[in-house]
Amino acid sequence: MPAKNGNAGGTRLVIVESPSKAKTIAGYLGRGYVVESSIGHIRDLPEKADDIPEKYKGESWARLGVNVDHEFEPLYVVNHDKKAQVSKLKQLLKDADELYLATDEDREGEAIAWHLREVLNPKVPVHRMVFHEITPRAIQEAVANPRTLNLRLVDAQETRRILDRLYGYEVSPVLWKKVKPRLSAGRVQSVATRLVVERERERLAFTSASYWDLQALLDTGRDEVPHEFTATLTGVDGKRVAQGRDFASNGTLKNADVLHLDEQAAHALAGRLAGVSYKVKSVERKPYTRKPYAPFRTTTLQQEASRKLGFSAKSTMQVAQRLYENGFITYMRTDSITLSETAVAAARSQAIKLYGAAYVPDKPRVYTSKVKNAQEAHEAIRPSGEEFRTPGETGLSGDMFRLYELIWQRTVASQMKDAVGESVTVKVGGTSGSGERVEFTASGRTITFHGFLKAYVEGADDPSTDRDDAEKRLPNLTENDPLTASALNVLAHATKPPARYTEASLIKELEDREIGRPSTYASIIGTILDRGYVFKKGTALVPSFLAFAVVNLLEQHFGHLVDYDFTADMEKVLDDIANDRAERLPELRRFYFGVEGDEGLKEMVTDLGEIDAKEISSFSIRGTDIMIRVGRYGPYLDRDGARVNVPEDLAPDELTAEMAEELFSRPTGDRELGKDPATGHVIVAKDGRYGPYVTEILPEEAPPAEGKKKTKKADVPKPRTGSLLKTMSLDTITLEDALLLLSLPRVLGAIDDQEVTAQNGKFGPYIKKGTDSRSLASEEELFTVTLDRAKELFAQPKARGRRAAAAPPLRELGEDPVSKKPIVVKEGRFGPYVTDGETNASLRKGDEVEQITTERAAELLADRRARGPAPKRPTTRAKAKA
Repeated sequence: MPAKNGNAGGTRLVIVESPSKAKTIAGYLGRGYVVESSIGHIRDLPEKADDIPEKYKGESWARLGVNVDHEFEPLYVVNHDKKAQVSKLKQLLKDADELYLATDEDREGEAIAWHLREVLNPKVPVHRMVFHEITPRAIQEAVANPRTLNLRLVDAQETRRILDRLYGYEVSPVLWKKVKPRLSAGRVQSVATRLVVERERERLAFTSASYWDLQALLDTGRDEVPHEFTATLTGVDGKRVAQGRDFASNGTLKNADVLHLDEQAAHALAGRLAGVSYKVKSVERKPYTRKPYAPFRTTTLQQEASRKLGFSAKSTMQVAQRLYENGFITYMRTDSITLSETAVAAARSQAIKLYGAAYVPDKPRVYTSKVKNAQEAHEAIRPSGEEFRTPGETGLSGDMFRLYELIWQRTVASQMKDAVGESVTVKVGGTSGSGERVEFTASGRTITFHGFLKAYVEGADDPSTDRDDAEKRLPNLTENDPLTASALNVLAHATKPPARYTEASLIKELEDREIGRPSTYASIIGTILDRGYVFKKGTALVPSFLAFAVVNLLEQHFGHLVDYDFTADMEKVLDDIANDRAERLPELRRFYFGVEGDEGLKEMVTDLGEIDAKEISSFSIRGTDIMIRVGRYGPYLDRDGARVNVPEDLAPDELTAEMAEELFSRPTGDRELGKDPATGHVIVAKDGRYGPYVTEILPEEAPPAEGKKKTKKADVPKPRTGSLLKTMSLDTITLEDALLLLSLPRVLGAIDDQEVTAQNGKFGPYIKKGTDSRSLASEEELFTVTLDRAKELFAQPKARGRRAAAAPPLRELGEDPVSKKPIVVKEGRFGPYVTDGETNASLRKGDEVEQITTERAAELLADRRARGPAPKRPTTRAKAKA
């Protein structure tokens, strides 16, 4: 039902995107308003052939949904699941005197408003109603100050949609033909995948270097706190000691002028420094200042929610959407970091109230965006209203509370004073027993005024990075102060490959390169995960071998389309169209048909003969003759025709020469166990797509006698098969075990003239009588259960849900930050999952029971909560007979 205020008919129809948004806004409007939702987009380009109207099905361009030969005219169709809602909106419009289109204030929202106007074809005045927060004042001001539709924004969004359709529908079929069916390519999605693949290539090419240094625990000998501090060896005889930054990615030193200590040299030097006295060579003090962080924009909110709350980008946006629609925060898709005067006053007022006037500067802080292609002028993401509610005043709970608290803290902190203090660098000198001059260095930091750090401290992607509020106090030292070493430790180090992207760091990389729009990053990351191009190990994004094959093809044959600068330039073109600095048609022609010798998309996809599908999907393992190949059913290793499957959750940089040899040494699964004494058929154990199993090899069928028909395929006997039980493995299963498995289903007898069998199914062992069944407690019972026991089980009521006693958890993790309850890993019907007793979330590809962390488990639970409860299946009632 539409949300109504005033008379039943209403004179003003207000259309928003979501039902919850409609309900909130309806509560703020007076008499004479009807607020209804479009439930998102109402029409789009056709997704499949059935969506294309009959009169266009014969057109050559109908598959694309864009008439590329007639000014790139798009073919829009009302979505099947929106036809009833469109009819409802049309009916409501009949009783309205005015129409207010109140969709979001961005390009996508402007396009939705335009589509509504085109489809509803109103005969009454149409107004564009915009706001960036859902509060009584903001809604009343939006109604009182409407504007017209901004067709430049609509043009920019339509151009984006057409570009994405042309890219996806022209390039994806190339992947189907040359790599694997049902793959997808996308203008930004493919570039994001390339970034993740390139990072893995760097890791594959990386060679670790080891280096050693010394760490001294130095003592002033004075009665003070602290009187000890640690210092690291940085120089010997004027030569700097090599650190990790001095090594190239191939493990060699970049600079020959540094001293590379190996283990033997480091221990020898430590021996020569035993009992040596030291003194302070220099003390350098500098003022320390840390300015507050700007208020959140979309990308920084996603990054910080990932670091601090363990949220994925997708769940962050889902929770933020709910906060916005229920009036708690401003619009969450924004490039802006500016605050309105009202918001600045609210933040300053709350900071004074909570921390005192000494923590708030005399003048308000003003922030300027560094995002070059910032979209429409919205406000930063902040708590809504003229006065901010503290988190405790909102009545929120769970993920909504945690995200609101993060936004509130950041906003208040943005209007507070700098943190100030002092940083100190101390250099310590000494002479070894053999006359070597050594230098140790120590650094410290003290904060004398915490300023904004009282309210908020930003997280970091690198866990080894010190927080901004971290302090390290050194003794009060002056030049020539004597020191003694109470301990001297030899420390080993090794250089590390570049870290894999996390969702937070990938979003930052995309934004830094000006690729895509902040509002799309969550869906882009979701897409590359869902398509199997990327999977997660903890929070790290790991590319699959399939992603390597796809990126290989795109780089070699569509390099222009996955070029980082080209993709960023396309965003600038869309901005120019939105700002009336460019027109859509010339840009679309340039992209699709090409200009002045530059190849367009159409020409790129026309001749595919030169693409060698096998070469594209093949990669060598360094130092071996083994090839990794990506096949229709997944990756495998190939050496002179010998093949072995690669585990799907194996990260590419983990597939070393040693790992490859180990995979080849494992049982292949095609192991002959012997002959069945009853039939004489050979019994073999195999490793199949759905797990290990045993089967029999039937003799080849004799050719039919002359004049006789060949046996129909349906009449050809099929070999018996049986999946291995959980307690069995391919390398230990015996012929006796296999024959037991092939004996299933086992006939126990009959009850009420119905045959009773013991069987092993998808959800475990059970007994069956007609259409009735009962679960067995263990797989072993398949071979021991008797007819009498079956009668007892069938006499009991059929249990619904989990009948058996709950199995103990596979692992116990830490506390969930939302529910404050312990997280455990359990085995379920569909595999292992994590639960806090309230929410369950299945482990995903790359997650392993033995290695999953509390942080990763909390992220999975947060994602599950953000999706809401699973939809109930509709029940169909039989019609009553006349």
